[in-house]
Order: sequence, then structure tokens, then C-alpha cells
Amino acid sequence: MTKTFSTVALVGTGAMGRGIAQIAAQAGSQVLLFDSRPGAAEAAREDIHQQWLRLVAKGRIEQADADRWHGQLVPVESLSALASAQLVVEAIVEHIDAKRDLLLQLESIVAADAVLASNTSSLSITALAAALQKPERLAGFHFFNPVPLMKVVEVIAGLKTAPGVTARLAEFARQMGHTPVAAQDTPGFIVNHAGRGFGTEALRIVGEGVTDFATVDRILRDQVGFRLGPFELMDLTGLDVSQPVMESIYQQYYEEPRFRPSVIAAQRLAGGVLGRKTGEGFYRYADGVAQVPPEPPVPQVAEMPPVWVSPRASRRAELYQLLKDLGARIETGASPSSTAITLVAPLGFDVTTVAVVERLDPARTIGIDMLVDDAATRRRVLATNPATRTDIRDAAHALFARDGKAVSVIRDSGGFVTQRVVATIVNIASDICQQRICTPKDLETAVMLGLGYPLGPLAMGDRWGPTNILEVLFNLQTVYGDTRYRPSPWLRRRGAIGLSLAHVED
Repeated sequence: MTKTFSTVALVGTGAMGRGIAQIAAQAGSQVLLFDSRPGAAEAAREDIHQQWLRLVAKGRIEQADADRWHGQLVPVESLSALASAQLVVEAIVEHIDAKRDLLLQLESIVAADAVLASNTSSLSITALAAALQKPERLAGFHFFNPVPLMKVVEVIAGLKTAPGVTARLAEFARQMGHTPVAAQDTPGFIVNHAGRGFGTEALRIVGEGVTDFATVDRILRDQVGFRLGPFELMDLTGLDVSQPVMESIYQQYYEEPRFRPSVIAAQRLAGGVLGRKTGEGFYRYADGVAQVPPEPPVPQVAEMPPVWVSPRASRRAELYQLLKDLGARIETGASPSSTAITLVAPLGFDVTTVAVVERLDPARTIGIDMLVDDAATRRRVLATNPATRTDIRDAAHALFARDGKAVSVIRDSGGFVTQRVVATIVNIASDICQQRICTPKDLETAVMLGLGYPLGPLAMGDRWGPTNILEVLFNLQTVYGDTRYRPSPWLRRRGAIGLSLAHVED
């Protein structure tokens, strides 16, 4: 196969630069390595070689391949030595002035038809290209760490980027074994933009005193299927990385409420409580292992009261069947008796609002999150309101834990936990499509490969119903009075007429 770029240059040999150099060499390109730090390019070459030798030892690659690829890595001592490169990828510090200065120097060195690419994760490609004589030759080429394992790359067109440039970069990405996704030049591109809902909404939930970090993580792992909860993920990434991204995207979008950061994370960053790397973040770490507080035990209840279910409960038929399976005594009258647990299952509303609107006794009213089919989840989530009696709370907890499934009891919250986080993720993704930042297909691919979600955000909307997601958002906006929850027009229109979110031609 003819290589799109037979000679590639990498400027900056940090972890990202080394990763890109590694896969470019494996794709058959000669790779010129330059770093302004003395000896860094040679050290990067040796580090990459050692990684290949470890793969040889494990039987994953052949020694001949490792030797050939090693020979294709060529450290150089000056920028002028990059003159023969057909593609130059800069992976230096995330500072716009430094990147601009470098790109201006490179433009005067490489051939007129050479492509320049930036691995920036947050800076505008249009702004980086503005000072170039040929801005059409610059595009974003954003990889994710660790590059050999994270198989997605964002190919970003600035306002003046030539279509042929992004097409060549996309083809080169495929030759390196990666999946390219095309993005317009907007803050956060695709992955960092789409990822705003997961952590920021979780922080908001804890900031309201609804529950603690560990419970949020447990709920989102067990109900939705995320591999890591948001606080586990932020501890792994480090708040010195994730908090600046949250703040940057919020500011670049002129304080868009959907992306509002949290004072909780800002305070921890200021205090140096960054996550695993400092031994303490949202969790404490002993020998690298998170010290997770135990779950509260299931209460012991001497006599289980009967249960009455609101006629407005979501998934009401399934909820009745679940109660039967758990051996509950179910009341079917028009209103609950004076001894019954009064069970509501709202979408987006909090338990307090439902109790008031439906004229229920708040002392005996408790909510259950039924957005996700109970058979498809490993955890049930109940919510009290400020007046819920302790005995009612304990009885409901014990009842829903009878079959051994985990139960979390949280304080009152519009949308519980899962509804809020999932609806926010789906809404932000829908607005990415509304803005034509990328295609729905590329959005799903980027999020699945770049963030490791169990489903793409649009597929999440389809699985739990666009109309349900819309109801959650409308009701959250009512409860909180915050435009953060206003539904994207893209979601609202498709939900209103029953269209799929993920499978569209638009």
C-alpha cells in the first residue's frame, strides 16, 4: 500500500508525541523526531524501542518488525532537519503562542505542499493557522493517550483548511490502524465537548448534597454500565488535567450553562488533591488502591407495610410486577392507606414536587428511579424527600433489597442521579449534531472509542427513549429554573416526532 505520508516529523516527544511516532513508524513511515530539550528525541526513540521489545517478549510482534520500525525512527537536532517531511505533527505544550511560533518556523522550512498538523486538544485550529501564509495546509490531528491503545483520532478542519488536507490525514489515520472522525473547529472538538455532561452533572449532584462521590459512582456503573464512575475517572485522569478542560470549554463557549464547572473540583485542584497521582482525590489511595467507603447495610424491618403506587409512575406495570416478585403487599385503591409506603417514579421531577402536585402525604412518600428497566440494571435507586419518615425509608430500602439487588437511597433530587447524568449527556450530544460539529455517526464513534462509554450518547437516548429524555430535561428545568437543562432543538424535534437519534440521515 502506498503511504499517504512516507516521511513524517514529530515535534515534541512527550507521551503523546512518542505514541504518534510509534504508530506512524508501524504504518511504514520514516519518522523524524525533534524536541527542543537536549537528548529528548533520542530518549524517545529508545523508549519506543523498549515498548516494541516488550511486545516481542510477549509474542505479540516479530523481532524483525521491531528492528525495522526502530530503524525508521530518526532523531534530529534542529527544525531545519525536518525539511524533507511531508507531514509535520506538533505535540508541544498546550500554549497558543508557543504553537503559533513553531508553526510559523515550520512553514518556512518544509515544502510548499507539506501538511502541518496540531495535536492540540483545546486550541482553535483557525487561530493557530491565522498567521500562516498558507493557512489551508494546517489541520487538527488530535490523538488520545495512550495513543497505541486509544484507536480514535479527531481530524479538525479550521475555517481555511483545504478539504484535501483533512482527507489525507484521515487516510493516514486509517493506515496507522486508527479510526478518524471529522470535526469542525469548535471548543473541545467532539470527545472533550461530548464528555462535559458526565463529570459536571455528577459534581452538581454532590454539590447539592444529594449523595456522596462513591454512591454516584456506584449508581452510574451499576445502572448505566459505565466502566468507571465520574469521580473514579477524574481521580484517574487527575484534576490538574480535567478541571482546566472543564473551565476552558465553559469560557470558550461564553459561559454556556450546560458546561458550568463546579467549585468542588476547583477547590480540590487549588489544594493539590488531584487524584491517584497525589494519593488523594475524591477517594484516598493506599498502595494505589482506592479506599471506598462501604455501602450502608440493608435495614432490618420487623413488619413490612403495604405499598401504594402513584398512577403517574413511570413504567408502572413493570413496577407492579417488581413489587409482586418481591412479595410486597400492594394496595390498589384510589389513594394510599394511612400505613402504606407511597411510591412515586417521576421522570425529572423531584419527590417533593410530585408529593405536592399529587396531594400525597410527603412523610410516607418515597421515589424510585425507573428510567432504566429494572431487569437491565444491577442497582435500584430510591430518593426520600425532606419529610420522609425514617421507618418508611428503611422499609422501602429493605423491600427493594429482598432479592439481593443493591439499593442506594439518596436525598431528594430532580431526576435522581442516572436521569440527570444520562439526559445531560444526550442533550449535549444532540446539540453537537444541531451545530453540525460532526455527523451523528462520527459522534457515536468518537465517544465510544475516546471515552469508553457503554453506548454512544445518541444510542443512550434511543435506548431509554427520546421522549423520556425530553421529559426529564423539561422537568429538571422546571425544578431548578436553570437553562442548563433546556433541551437542544435537535433532540426536541426528533423526540416530538418519534425519530431515532443515532440512526439519522441529516
